[in-house]
Amino acid sequence: MDSLKAYYEELGVDGKVYDYAQKVEHGLKTRFEKMDEIAQINQLKVLRAMQKNKVAEAHLSGTTGYGYNDIGREAIEGVYADVFGTEDALVRPQITCGTHALGLAMGAVLRPGDEILAISGKPYDTLEEVIGIREAKGSLAEYGITYAQVDLLEDGEFDYDGIQKAAGSRTKLIHIQRSKGYASRKTLSVEQIGKVISFLRTLNPNWIIMVDNCYGEFVEELEPSDVGADMTVGSLIKNPGGGLAPIGGYICGRKDLIELCAYRLTTPGLGKEVGATLGTNRLLLQGIFMAPVVVNAALKGAVFAANLYEKLGFTVIPNGTESRHDIIQAVELEDPKKLIAFCEGIQKASPVDSYVTPEPWAMPGYDSDVIMAAGTFVSGSSIELSADGPMKEPYAVYFQGGLTYPHAKYGIVMSLQRMIEKDLIDFQ
Repeated sequence: MDSLKAYYEELGVDGKVYDYAQKVEHGLKTRFEKMDEIAQINQLKVLRAMQKNKVAEAHLSGTTGYGYNDIGREAIEGVYADVFGTEDALVRPQITCGTHALGLAMGAVLRPGDEILAISGKPYDTLEEVIGIREAKGSLAEYGITYAQVDLLEDGEFDYDGIQKAAGSRTKLIHIQRSKGYASRKTLSVEQIGKVISFLRTLNPNWIIMVDNCYGEFVEELEPSDVGADMTVGSLIKNPGGGLAPIGGYICGRKDLIELCAYRLTTPGLGKEVGATLGTNRLLLQGIFMAPVVVNAALKGAVFAANLYEKLGFTVIPNGTESRHDIIQAVELEDPKKLIAFCEGIQKASPVDSYVTPEPWAMPGYDSDVIMAAGTFVSGSSIELSADGPMKEPYAVYFQGGLTYPHAKYGIVMSLQRMIEKDLIDFQ
């Protein structure tokens, strides 16, 4: 018996399950090598940006109070602007999450009477109350900002005719969500996003095009901002934080729009000049430096999960051979007991809180109970090994993250092991 198999068995994995997983992994060797090439390109892109901005030891410390003259904060925002190919960037620990970053961006550039046009279907659940799709205090709808939506076509492409028909004189901001969220659709590629941006510019060059880039950073060689997005928005406790950022969000884009976002985040007249970093500069800089290889590890875990579960007969999105454009892997389990067991397996595989049993609960911002498994070093960090899903049909689980590929692989194997232990899968 080889030592690796012995470790797996010691950690609760049956020998037959291990053998099956090894066979799946062996078939992915060539694909993993191609993914490593993308990681190298993105690593060099980040390194180039850090050298261009002359990142120094002095930038690694933070400020307190007002945060005036925080040279580390300025270096971080310069690095992000160069990595994403934009005029400016707002990267702050005061941005609490991806939803906050997106709400901040929309609230900064929209005024009463303007309309948001979402062209990739309904946004992620937590944005519904921000926009006012679901009634909420302080929503954009309360300020007279309206919302319209165009769904993607059945093949996952943009509905160009539908977009042209839905756009009106009030349209101000175009919303594009790169990742699928809790929808059973394909993630949008940067190439798809670039094509639709070119089309949108022919309709109205003055529209502000914002891309929710969560879960997509560093998966491809290019980012949405490289193909014309005015604002590219995301969370630092997802891909670009590299598992080290303890909090934060980013908005990269046109200089005039970033200025408006800074005024919205702090206050008019102060903007980017204030906002103490409280010792986070080193973690944010080291995090984006590590991000390309961390994202690559998570991506390999997602591809492994797709192939492992697809071979067992489950519907997986993306499937085992499709190109990848984010780190999320959906598996339609069609059974609430399987969804719970899957998440229990992920939790048992975690370095933190491995003894905890996840349970569905009424999580704020969602329209149904949600189960989440995440034994993470940073609370809620979805670049770390995690899985979650709403307790409703088709009882799909959404797996993402893994700071290292070996950990992501083990987590997936444990999710299968847990379902087998509970007699939910007939595994021979």
